Amino acid sequence: MQFPHTLDHTQLPLFDAFLAATVSPLLADGTELPWQDETEAFSELSLRGAAGHCLNLLAPILRELSENHDARWLTLIAPPSSLTQTWLREAGLNRERILLLHPRGPQSALELAQQALKLGRSHTVVSWLHPLERPARQQLEQAARQGKAQSLNISLG
Repeated sequence: MQFPHTLDHTQLPLFDAFLAATVSPLLADGTELPWQDETEAFSELSLRGAAGHCLNLLAPILRELSENHDARWLTLIAPPSSLTQTWLREAGLNRERILLLHPRGPQSALELAQQALKLGRSHTVVSWLHPLERPARQQLEQAARQGKAQSLNISLG
């Protein structure tokens, strides 16, 4: 069975997208730009669906982060109630490298995430903030840069 190709734009093959990310950009005169080791300090992942399915999709990401060779912690800020110590164990996460933190009293999850990022004791701080407005994103990014860490927000719908 053949499908007609009605779209006029070309599609970038999957592997070309990965290879393009490794090529150094060139200036107009053809000289190569100096390598910048500046990574994004903030990322966001949006998952929709049943809580169990979302956690199953999230497990490999958290497992990889928990096995990070960085000596610092993977910190989880105010995770959903379904993310328990039992789930962490069953998902194969390295629980010796994970801190689970919940805000206390008047402190918000956003404030706790910012504080954890600024301290620099964590390589990655994962938060579950929804909705996350632009100013809050900027605050998390700034805190992550200050602590030389990564901020990952997971939005569960």
